[in-house]
Amino acid sequence: MDCIGTVKGPGETPHEYTFIAPDPERRVKHGEFVYYLALVEGQERPIIGRVTSRRSVKLFPDSFMADPSVPPDQVAALLGYDSDANELFEITVAVLGYHDAVFGDFINPRVPPAGGAPVFIASDELLTEVLSKKRHGAVGSALLGSLLSRPDGAVPVALDVRAFTSTHLAIIASTGSGKSYLAGVLLEELMMPHNRASVMVIDPHGEYNTLQQMMNLAPFAEGNYRPRVRIFRPDQLRVRIDTLDLSDLRYLLTNLSEKMHYQLGRAFNYARRHAKNNHYTLEELLYAVRQTAEGKKGDDGSEDDDPTTGALVWRLNNRLGNSQIFHDFENLELDEIFRPGQCTVIQLNEVDRRDQQVIVTTLLRRVYQARIDTAKGKVERGDKGYLPYPVFCLLEEAHNYAPANADAVSSEILKTILSEGRKFGLSIGLITQRPGRLDADVLSQCMTQCIMRITNPIDQNRIAESVESVGRDLLKELPSLSKGQVIVSGASVNTPVMLRVRRRITEHGGQDLDAPHEWRRWFDEDHAGRDALDGALYAEKKIKYEDDGDVLWA
Repeated sequence: MDCIGTVKGPGETPHEYTFIAPDPERRVKHGEFVYYLALVEGQERPIIGRVTSRRSVKLFPDSFMADPSVPPDQVAALLGYDSDANELFEITVAVLGYHDAVFGDFINPRVPPAGGAPVFIASDELLTEVLSKKRHGAVGSALLGSLLSRPDGAVPVALDVRAFTSTHLAIIASTGSGKSYLAGVLLEELMMPHNRASVMVIDPHGEYNTLQQMMNLAPFAEGNYRPRVRIFRPDQLRVRIDTLDLSDLRYLLTNLSEKMHYQLGRAFNYARRHAKNNHYTLEELLYAVRQTAEGKKGDDGSEDDDPTTGALVWRLNNRLGNSQIFHDFENLELDEIFRPGQCTVIQLNEVDRRDQQVIVTTLLRRVYQARIDTAKGKVERGDKGYLPYPVFCLLEEAHNYAPANADAVSSEILKTILSEGRKFGLSIGLITQRPGRLDADVLSQCMTQCIMRITNPIDQNRIAESVESVGRDLLKELPSLSKGQVIVSGASVNTPVMLRVRRRITEHGGQDLDAPHEWRRWFDEDHAGRDALDGALYAEKKIKYEDDGDVLWA
């Protein structure tokens, strides 16, 4: 055991205490884990705590630092001071408690340490055992990285996959902090042989192409298992028109008058009632619009005298008839997207924002209904709505699908799934760089949080309001986190921890462009091309002049 200090007394709150330590090697960092020994139910147990603050109580006198060119320890030596014992720090610790293997969590003994009790640095082995709910490599574990206050890899920390797939997950970070990289690490872990998850990724920027490398890499293979990665690009996306709800249509058809809203609702219900096998086409929906119009109709069902009908027909034709995504017969089927051991990436780059929101809405609504129907025995194997296993859906740029103080068609289904999806094995992962623009109710439903560098005060306040499991001391660390460092808290770990994210096995597909390098490369290529073209023109003219017997140079 490595004693590093002595208990001074209780802290400002009942679950805190302070101790005094010289700490010449600066080992007791913010977020470090220490412990004292206490007798609990007749057994001596290590009571673990996390360092939340430190302040100096004894330093060199100011006069020792009057001359910047002379180190203060030299001045101290000349005057007979012991420089090694000159610095002392008062360190505040938040008590977590002792780890109970039966409960799989920390239990606070509710008794502060006695004054003068020794305080120890927690060993790597102890922290490896108690910080993670799952051991690395066990079924249901997802290794994200290692403890930030220790050497790289010394204390690996794994998330409990069962916890975040039943209570949802949020990855929050400013641009450039590494949130997509972290998401890639998480997806790699989900597709490992010990998990073999069924995952759908909503990718609005085309950053997850490189996940296909998993299919040919040894760490992901075991026996007859190899993960499958399917990527649906924008030109492959199909949403059958009759899967759109009335709210989807109203969201797609902007600037509708009240009368248009009313008539569209009547037409939608008419098309549903008269659909054959619950299927109708755009032409049948247009026919329903004409049939439900108020006023005199022609023999062909047309309504030339009603401008509302004409405007509604024009909008439907323009929005759905001219779209490559919304189709009369083709659809992206659930059994193509979801399967254990398969990661499906839905690329939405180059897709209109409203179309993106409607695509996500229809997919989530269909998979949610499929899980309900399967759980209740309403569908059987072979039916299109049969989905007999849990699924995990990861949404990049989540603030676009559940914006705060804005009306997006996807918000309602997200709120429904986040509040009720856990009962039916449907879980959501949200990735956002602007938590301040994300609906507070949506964020608060995610019980596991991975928070990276956040500098915007509005975003910091939203995290403080919506995330209950992160302490104030860790929230203060958000602006100072470096790229690839993350605070993980909530249901998937035993206590909030600061990690450095492990290296990805697949390549990262979300790298920023190096503009100066690209400028130079394109200039050099263009300049070389121009030189070659000028040389060819010169040679052509020279041959012509020589053939004509003329002199090229004067």
